Formats: sequence, C-alpha cells, structure tokens
Amino acid sequence: MDFRISADDRVGAPKGRQNKTQARPAAGGARVEPSMGQTMAFSVDEVRPGGAGGGGGKPPKSPRKQPRKGKAEPARNRKKKRGGGLLMGLLWWGFVACLWGGLAVIGVIVYYGAQLPSSETWAIPERPPNIRILAADGSLISNRGQTGGEAITFRELPQYVPAAFIASEDRRFMSHFGVDPIGLLSVAVEMVEARGVTRGASTITQQVAKNLFLTPDQTLGRKVQEAILAIWLEQNFTKEEILELYMNRVYFGSGAYGIEAAAQTYFGVSARNLSLGQAAMLVGILPAPSAYNPKANPDTARDRQRLVLNAMAQEGYITRQEADAARINPDQTIRTVVAGSESYVADWVESLMTAYIGEIEGDVVVQTTIDYKMQKDAEFIVKEAVANEGEKRGFSQAALVAMDVDGTVRAMVGGVDYQASQYNRAVTARRQPGSAFKPFVYMAAMEKGYTPDTLAEDAQFDYNGWSPRNSSGKYAGTVTLRQGLAYSLNTIAARLAIDVTPEKVIEVAMRMGISSNLSAVPSIALGAQEVNLLELTSAYAPFANGGMGVIPNVVTKISDVEGNVLYEASNAGPGRVVDPNVLAAMNDMLKTAVEVGTGRGANIGGWEVGGKTGTSQESRDALFVGYTSAMVTGVWLGNDNDTGTSLSGGNVPANIWSNFMTKALEGRSPAPIPGGSYAGQLIAQQLIDPNTGMPAIDPATGQPMVQYVDGGTGQPVQTTTDPATGQVIAIDPATGAPIEGLAPVSGQTANAPIQTGTMIDPATGQPVQQLDPNTGLPIDQGQLVQYDANGQAIDPVTGFPLQQQSNGFGQAPIDPETGLPMTLVVDPATGQQVWVPSAPTQQQGFTQPQGQIVPPGQVQQQPVYQEERSQRTLMDLIFGN
Repeated sequence: MDFRISADDRVGAPKGRQNKTQARPAAGGARVEPSMGQTMAFSVDEVRPGGAGGGGGKPPKSPRKQPRKGKAEPARNRKKKRGGGLLMGLLWWGFVACLWGGLAVIGVIVYYGAQLPSSETWAIPERPPNIRILAADGSLISNRGQTGGEAITFRELPQYVPAAFIASEDRRFMSHFGVDPIGLLSVAVEMVEARGVTRGASTITQQVAKNLFLTPDQTLGRKVQEAILAIWLEQNFTKEEILELYMNRVYFGSGAYGIEAAAQTYFGVSARNLSLGQAAMLVGILPAPSAYNPKANPDTARDRQRLVLNAMAQEGYITRQEADAARINPDQTIRTVVAGSESYVADWVESLMTAYIGEIEGDVVVQTTIDYKMQKDAEFIVKEAVANEGEKRGFSQAALVAMDVDGTVRAMVGGVDYQASQYNRAVTARRQPGSAFKPFVYMAAMEKGYTPDTLAEDAQFDYNGWSPRNSSGKYAGTVTLRQGLAYSLNTIAARLAIDVTPEKVIEVAMRMGISSNLSAVPSIALGAQEVNLLELTSAYAPFANGGMGVIPNVVTKISDVEGNVLYEASNAGPGRVVDPNVLAAMNDMLKTAVEVGTGRGANIGGWEVGGKTGTSQESRDALFVGYTSAMVTGVWLGNDNDTGTSLSGGNVPANIWSNFMTKALEGRSPAPIPGGSYAGQLIAQQLIDPNTGMPAIDPATGQPMVQYVDGGTGQPVQTTTDPATGQVIAIDPATGAPIEGLAPVSGQTANAPIQTGTMIDPATGQPVQQLDPNTGLPIDQGQLVQYDANGQAIDPVTGFPLQQQSNGFGQAPIDPETGLPMTLVVDPATGQQVWVPSAPTQQQGFTQPQGQIVPPGQVQQQPVYQEERSQRTLMDLIFGN
C-alpha cells in the first residue's frame, strides 16, 4: 500500500545545516600557556623595609619614578589574548568531552551488544500455534492457543488498519532506520519541559525487537540491545514484513495477541472486515491494554479512538470528514462480542488436540460437528429457564448436551455464563445422576430374563443395614417393572440391583457408555455415584439407535493451514451392546416413563419419546435424559456449591428438554424409536454336529459348515450370492426369486447380531449344549460366551480361556459391528469360505412368560413392609419372605 508521508517528516536536513555541528576551532584560537613574568602586572622594589640602615625605621623616601612609555601596552594586549583563549578552551574541552562521550557510548553499545548471541543465530521466533475451531457449517466458533487468534498477512487487511498503527505508534516508521533520532530528541524535550516521563520513544521496529527477543525490563542495557536488534531487523526485513510481525504479535488485552485475535475478541469479526472506527479503537488500546480496552473502560476507549483518528487525519491517511464519521457517538453503546456457550465447546475441543494429533507445531483448523443454530438455541433456552426459575427454585447453574443417535455432538452448554465461569458442567463436572441411572439396573434385569410385566413389591425393606425409601414416602405395593421405572420407585430398583448384583449393573452401564469409576454397592441402583452429563447422555444413545454403542464425538477433521489433513474421524464404534429383545423391553418402559410417568413434561408433538428423570438427595441435582429416533439430549440443573434446591427432574429439566428438542427437530419428519428384533435380517449360523456339540465340518472342504436363517422366525433359508454385489441373499426355493423383506447379510447394520455362543442343531433347529473342550462338560446355556481384549473366548464360570478350534487361517478378524471375533464358514451356496458373525435365533437365556413370577435364588433377609397383608410377589421371594 502507498503510505502518504510528508516530505517534512523524513529524516535528514539541508547539507549546510548538517555541517554546522561539525565546525572546528580556528588555528589562531589555540590556547597559549602564560609564563610567570608575563602574568605580573606590577614590579617589586629591591630595597626591603628597614634596609641597610637596620632598626626597622621608615624607609627613606625615594624619588617617584615615572613609568616608561608604552609600559601599559603589553597589559592591554595580554587582556585580549586571555579572552580569546577562554572561548577556544571551551570549544576544545567540548570537543574532547564529545569525543570521550562518543567513545563511552560506543563502549556501552559494544558491552551490551556483546551479551547478545551472535547475529548469525538471530531468527524470528515461531509464533505460538493457533487452533481455529469451526462449526459444522464452517462458521467460526473460537480460536484457542496462547495467542487467541491466527496470524494474518499484511495484504489481507484494509489499508486503514496498518495506517492506524503507523499514525498512532510511529509516524516516521516508513523512513527511519529502526531508531528514530528525531523522535528521541522530541521526547527528550518534552520530558525536560514536563520534568518527568511523558511517553516512550520506541519505534515499531524497536517494539518488535523487544517483543520477539527481549524481556520487558526498563534498563539501559535492554534499551541498547533493543536498538541494536531494531537496526538488524531493518536490514533484514522489509517495512511491510516488520509491520506484519508487529500487528500479529502485539498484545491487545483480554488474552488477545495480534490484530485478528483482538478483532474477534472485542468485535466478533475478522480483522479483514474491521471498520475504520473499530481499527482505530483497537490501535488505541496498545499503550495500556488493561485500561484502554472497550470491555473494561468504554469511555476511555472512545477517547483513545478519537486520538487515533485525529492522528490519521493529520498524517493524511484519511480525511477529516472520514475521521468524524468513524467516531462512535458519545451516547452510543460500544457493542463488543460476548463469549457465549460455544466457548465451552472450544475449551473441550482444545483439550482433545493432543490426544488426536499429538504436540501442535503450527496453526491448525478443526472442523467440529456443532450445529451453530442449535448451539445458540440451547444457550438461550437454558439461560431463560435459569433467569425465570432459578431464584424461586434455588438453583443457579445448568448444563445441556445434545447429540445425534450415533454420538455426534450437536450442542453443548457447560454453564449459564461463560464470561463469569469457564467451568464446564457438561464435561468436567461429575454429579449424582439419581434415578436417571436406573435404566441400566432394569436393563440388567431384562438380560437376566425379567420382562416389563414382571411383578415386584414396592415396599420398604432392609438389606444389610441399607433401607432405601421412595422420595414421595409412599409405596404402591405390587407393581410391574414397567410401572416401577416409569414412576421411579426406589425400592424396585434397589431390589433389582441386589438381585442381579451391583457388579452386573456396572457391567451394563460401562457397556452402554458410562466411563466413570463405579463402586459395586447396592446404592448404585439409585444413582448415588457420580458421572458427567456427556457420558450419561451418550449411554442413552443405544436405546435410540437400535442397540449400537456410541463414542461421543465432536471433531470431524483437523488440518493445517495448507489443507493437509492431520486427523479425520471414522464411524467405528463399540458395535452392538444391547440384544434387540432387551432393547424392545427397555424402550417399552422408557416410553411409558415419558407418556405417563415422571417424565411426562417432556412430551413433544408427533415424536415417540423415551427418557428418564433423575433427582439426587436433597434435590442437589435435577436431570432429564431423553431421546427420539433422531436425537438424544441430557439436561442438568443445580448449584456449583452442591446446595439443595426445590427442583425435580420432571419439572424444569424436562421443560428445558422439551423446548430444546422442539426447536432441534423442527422440520424433520417424526419416526418411531427403533424396536428390538432381528426380523428382516438374514443371519448366518454355524451348523453343529449333534453328536459332538462342535461345529459341523463339510467333508468336501474340511471347513465348518454354516446355514442362514430368517432373523424373525429362526427358520433356515436357502441363499445365493449376487454376482454383481457379492452379497448373500435369501431365495425362495420354489421360484428361485429373492425373498422380499430379508436384508442381505453384508447389509446388516441397523440391528447387527451380537455374538452369544449359541449353536443350532441342523436336525432340530434347536440350540445344542456346547461342550468345554478343556473339561468335556457342558457350558451353561444361561451364560454368554465372553471374550478378553485379545479375542480369546473365556469360560464365564471359571474365567479360564476356552480352547479354540483352529481353522488353519490364523486369528479370526474382529466383527466391526460387535467387536468380537468372527467365524470362518463355508457358504453352502457357493462353497467359498467366508468370515461371518454368529447370532442367536432367539433371545439368550430363559425368557419368563409375561405376567408370571419366576423366583430367583433366596437371599436371607426379611423385608419390612408398611402393609403387612400386601401381596407377596417376586421381590418378596428375593428377600426370603
């Protein structure tokens, strides 16, 4: 750009004026050292008082002698010579003093310059890397890193931005050599007149040198080194490059280093889009960033803006009219950007960077999954609820996490006001989930064989000194498990946890997505152990997506500024974590909890909703976690100091959930929550030799045999391989046409089967007893085959590895849907060996007939009832009554 610099502002004067300071004294003015005789102005008589006559009398009068003619002339000549010698002496000593002063200055420069490293090693330090975090649509969420903003090039800025720096900070920047002698002299004069320090005299180049290489100490040595480095910078970099260094590294306050960070921090815009008034206000911050920034002192910032605009007009960069138009009206409020809830997301993303790409060495761009509109909707709804209900219900903080059913995080609110508190209550805080933890207890019961219609006794009891109570203080007597979960009855959940064991509850919770450390104690049934909202919400996702585990994800891609991809997310996950039949039972109960139970405040029009409320002791925490077929959202309310409230999960949290989900699902077509069934799937099963209980071997190939069954009926079907796609498809043996409604084996993703170890007898179509090759004893069909981290099958009874049959092809690959080893089989239609998952044709374990009671093992404890004559059911039997 062309900076208009007046000729009067350039360093250098007319040649004649420069020579004046170099004048030397004339030869005739050399100092003449006087002699003793020449300095005497009078003579002394040779006759002393009391001379030869002795005695000390008066001296004899002697005749007056007339002075000789011309005797006074030497004195007059001597007087003239003495005056000229003084002037020339002063000039001489002045010259000597300047010479010695110059030598002293040179000595100081050499002394402090010698303390700097060799100039051959001088280099511009790398700017700390910036993390640019973008929403899913590409809009900027925030910048993170030590600088708070990315570096920006000189030519990307409007011309008035660098002009504002020059006019305000160093108006002779374009002409000086790194140090400004004229500026130094003017500052010295000002300081003498003011009898104190008025302003600094550092040029922009000197400030760059100080910021890049030196400490901020105000010492003579540091100033000398600053000048040396400034001259070096001017010799090695262009003015444009030096100014770019300055603009990208100078501190603007509020943690913003550089013009881009400042523009984003104070005005929420890129420096590329700064207005003239905004640019002037930012430059006005520089002398005192803490005192002059518009967030801290808007009135002072206005005054500083006026000074910068005036300087720009005086230097000719803008007109007076442009300066007047750019000023902010004194009555106008300065609008600065306020860090919103998206900053909680940015902090979370920043904390993940090292795990994703290791040490960050340069600027990176992070693409996230955040829906910016959804994020702002969530922030507004949460703030409004706290403002309207917080004071009367005794709570001051809130958190919200929303994600798609595959774990893709779309919105996160970590608190009510990021400016006031950066503590993320959605990710960092661990709080008691209360009854929102109960679905994992009920799921463990469903896996044991109970159903939503199993009867249980809602009554007080005592178990090893622990006596859980319902929060209402009321007890319903005999209820179904569906009712127990819907109405959040503590006694039912507690009885189930004791029945299935707390260890089993923890195993289910971890399988679903809970990662916090949990203790295997009965009170786990009531959500007394702490988790964070993010993991709790993600643990509900399998209920919404058909039983597949998820890993909550916010980052889709990380790249450097050149576009090179450093990380890209994959869709890999834990695979199936819930049997479809168990999933059907859980969704049945969780939908009831919203339809008629404690979560009925969370209903939204047109959508099936499942969910659960949660309220911890003394209402210190109130939660609602709910889901549709499209999205899962969790809400938490409470206080940072853990004080009690008058909340419950069914009031304000459920209302926030309903308001947010109504906006989030706006424009989408409602769809039912996935049911739990293998219907419509083509399932591969190993053929079992009924004589040995081992996989049947094809005599032609020597490989294990396999059959395909209809996942809905469990009946074997005839298959063929589509030559175009390579997929195995079911065919009608009568017509040879594909059977409608059965998905090809390679297309099973929605409800992929889980590995249970059940094997089918081809003669009867029934499960056969599998034998442990180590002991020759049957493996209990009520137990699932388990695997360790290396894919080794483990006997669930003994904990020892089961001997695996070698297939001659090395270790089996892992099924990406289940995370378990696959089985090598021979496709009977093609004769080719294929790796296939193994899945049951019916629910594993004993299925209790609906409405009947099957007592589990006895527990030697007597329950205590409010109603002694109430009906004794399954839970009575658990406790030995």
